[in-house]
Amino acid sequence: MFSVVTGGCGFIGSHLVDALIERGDRVLVIDNLSTGAQENIRTHLASRAVELLTADLRDDGWQDRFAGAGRIYHIAADPDVRESAHHPASPLANNLVATARVLEAMRIHEVPEMMFTSTSTVYGDATVIPTPEDYAPLEPISVYGATKLAAEALISAYCHSFEMKAWVYRFANIIGERSGHGVIGDFIQKLRSDPRNLEILGDGRQSKSYLEVHACVDAMLYAAEHADRPLNVLNIGSKDWIDVRSIADIIVQEMGLRDVQYHFTGGERGWVGDVPRMLLSLEKMKELGWRPSVTSRESVVITTRALLGK
Repeated sequence: MFSVVTGGCGFIGSHLVDALIERGDRVLVIDNLSTGAQENIRTHLASRAVELLTADLRDDGWQDRFAGAGRIYHIAADPDVRESAHHPASPLANNLVATARVLEAMRIHEVPEMMFTSTSTVYGDATVIPTPEDYAPLEPISVYGATKLAAEALISAYCHSFEMKAWVYRFANIIGERSGHGVIGDFIQKLRSDPRNLEILGDGRQSKSYLEVHACVDAMLYAAEHADRPLNVLNIGSKDWIDVRSIADIIVQEMGLRDVQYHFTGGERGWVGDVPRMLLSLEKMKELGWRPSVTSRESVVITTRALLGK
């Protein structure tokens, strides 16, 4: 299959590219390299297994490259939930407008399928935990979450209007090698700067689901082979959760540090738009036959060791 991966030089995108090449796809990556890096797909570029088009989805000139594609993996986005409260224009342009442009290019070039990476933040402060896909009302509390929910609505409309098929994945916290932001990298950076003290945003009791990126990619591709509705909306995460203080403990241990003093900024939220409790229901994925291969704690340990170069 000829596959196009937007954001294929980024964290999740590059791991997805690895999996697509392994199964024999011909892959075009479109990335503006604002957060991704060519280094993440260097081996594939060197072997000519992947072609890289450096382009911004907000601009023109890339659309004709969709011609002949069997599926678009739309991974490109502004992933920073925290910054969306301070700079809302970026997720609006990079998440919502860019998705609209991708869908329109698909319609024009008759690309039949899309895979889209959404987020658990579309649920907002859910009162049902674990949270199922049919939870309502969907009231995101961050601009980031709102742009992803709006993009989901556009994808639904295009699927039903233009005979497209899509898989929309609402992710828990996906972590692992090559990740460029998030609590684990933040803690490692802080502790390298000051091995005796660690600032933790909020009260440290925020509890969320984490899933290592290889398990995530496995789930994405598995669901595409086993869910066959015009629009397939599915949660992807781990079966459990872990709190922020426990994450800090793991990182301190893996770094070989002792007597680190934790300093909490206070409040149940670490920042504006932070969802303090998140655990997704995986029943729909389980019905398809998929189950996560790692727990949240195991995912944190794997990621910490990868980022530390162990």
